[in-house]
Amino acid sequence: MKNSLLNRFIPKETKFFPLLKQLSQTVTDASRLLTDSMEHDAQETWQEYYRKVKEAEREGDQMTQRIFMELGQTFITPFDREDIHDLASSIDDVADRIHSASKRIAIYNPNVIPESGKKLAVLIQQGTSLIRKAMDELETFSKNPSRLKAYCQQLHEIENRADEVYELFIMQLFNEETDCIELMKTKEIMQELEKTTDAADHVGKLLKNIIVKYA
Repeated sequence: MKNSLLNRFIPKETKFFPLLKQLSQTVTDASRLLTDSMEHDAQETWQEYYRKVKEAEREGDQMTQRIFMELGQTFITPFDREDIHDLASSIDDVADRIHSASKRIAIYNPNVIPESGKKLAVLIQQGTSLIRKAMDELETFSKNPSRLKAYCQQLHEIENRADEVYELFIMQLFNEETDCIELMKTKEIMQELEKTTDAADHVGKLLKNIIVKYA
């Protein structure tokens, strides 16, 4: 009871909402670069896109560290510190995965980016767009959590679709690819892409927990 009364009369610091929005926008920008890179087939171009993705990933790291720093300096936060920390960290993890996938494309220089890889990249971009929209809802979702719930569900559906794309591709890869080196390169790239959709889905799971606690 004392804590609820305290929370009612002491204003909460809202600066975390724009910071999380900025972080999610950085991840969205990185995903767009990844998708665009797959429309090309030259290693030099992939390396150029990788440099841009790497810069976006660094910006995400800096934004995440700023959020952590603000958590240590803020008396009353809008959610539990652990929730804000975990949410920022999970969004940053999506950027890290995008960076990892782009890095593998640039370094491994596969003969071709498979269509399944392009499909996964599109799903990743859709997922980051949902995360960005979810951050727009975060400050006021307690009044009407249905939209935020819908974004979480869509993130989970994207992850399921990505699993299907990945599993089908792997079956075809081992049946059709005769070059062992090319098989290994492509498999690793596809794994990173699929793991990125897992990371985006994890953001949705954390948001679901926040909805349960604060809606």
